[in-house]
Amino acid sequence: MALAERIHRILKMKLDGMMLELINRTGEAARKRRELEEKYIHAREMMAVAAMMEGATGVLLAALSVETAPVYRTTGHKSIFGVQLPDLEPVMVKKTLTERGYGILGTSSVIDDAADAYEDLTTAIIASAELEGGIMRLLDEIERTRRRVNALEFKVIPELADLRRLIVYQRDEIERQDAVRLRRIKKIKAKRR
Repeated sequence: MALAERIHRILKMKLDGMMLELINRTGEAARKRRELEEKYIHAREMMAVAAMMEGATGVLLAALSVETAPVYRTTGHKSIFGVQLPDLEPVMVKKTLTERGYGILGTSSVIDDAADAYEDLTTAIIASAELEGGIMRLLDEIERTRRRVNALEFKVIPELADLRRLIVYQRDEIERQDAVRLRRIKKIKAKRR
């Protein structure tokens, strides 16, 4: 019972700590989401300007000339209360003018501005995905821990308390029976004398 109560106390503290971490990360995720929306609006505006200046065909040709797609890689995990949170790093997102694949002389600077805006957007998406993925894993662990805490609080500890009362009751009953038996034995011995 003492072990169950100690585990319950430790899991309750872990649950409280994870809830505080979730609140912090949720605020940060909301801020990142707003930044992401702003970058998306900016990228769409830059794309509209590029489409007006270069035409839809010019933008399409510049987009198709890019050889390497932006990706991300997992560089490891951050452990918070035993929960492995992803750590993502953008790869080949930010490119120089020569790495983009389209000709510098054949395109105008609005194409470069639109490409820069979309590269910033892609970086923001990866950062937001890292944060929101961590929140999802944290939520899953909070739910598992909450189930364990509730199981201990409402099932295991009450059952152990009931078992303890039953054992105490049976022990007291055995002691009463032994006391009655000893009195009978004393009476029988007293009659024989």
